[in-house]
Amino acid sequence: MNLDDELLDRYSRQIIIPEIGEIGQNKLTNSKVLVIGAGGLGAPVISILSGAGVGNLTVIDFDKVEVSNLNRQFIHNSKNIGITKTESAKNFVENLNPFININLINKKVED
Repeated sequence: MNLDDELLDRYSRQIIIPEIGEIGQNKLTNSKVLVIGAGGLGAPVISILSGAGVGNLTVIDFDKVEVSNLNRQFIHNSKNIGITKTESAKNFVENLNPFININLINKKVED
């Protein structure tokens, strides 16, 4: 996928880094990442990956947003209390970067 003008503008601060450039941003845009958990560790990961332009995110979590999550899991907010963390994560990603394809799996990961 070639970056159009809107994506070039969105990611311009990354693209000017010689180690990334337009080629690296294209790789990010075409990449796929699985994030297990949308809580204390997953929340910042989801935010950074979607902001950086990782094109495809899959988020797995089984929990619902609770008020006690809000002080440290900043992708969730008061409007999302009671919904699944995956749906809340999707809302966050779509508002931050509508160019990200996000897939949700509402399931507990076990060995």
